[in-house]
Amino acid sequence: MTPERFETLSEAYGGDVARWPAVEREAAAILMTADPIWAQTVLARAGDLDAALASYHAPGGTPGLADRIVATAPRPRARWVGWLAPAGMGVGLATACAAGVLLGAQLQAAAPATNASDADALMTAVSEDVGLYLDDDA
Repeated sequence: MTPERFETLSEAYGGDVARWPAVEREAAAILMTADPIWAQTVLARAGDLDAALASYHAPGGTPGLADRIVATAPRPRARWVGWLAPAGMGVGLATACAAGVLLGAQLQAAAPATNASDADALMTAVSEDVGLYLDDDA
């Protein structure tokens, strides 16, 4: 074990080597016997941090806090509400389609009947224009 690894483990697991991972303890013991003063300094520094962390107590909530949180939490919605909005959109779309079909049918029935179709009228107009240009060249 290197001294850097020893310091890293002391920072991570604290000044008590018994809390370190079991696979690291034997190597740490060998390093501690090789340089006991340095090892005690490193472990003492980590022990100071352990003591500081152990002395901290998280503040508790006031009495009745959990009850007030539960009382103000939103209530779950009924299961049928989840499909109500998409169903409403589907009904609206179906209504719009039906209105379009009915309007188209009424407009078709109200249109005057002609003998010539729109395609025939277009062909007549184009051929008359083409004929004007051909007559000038002849």
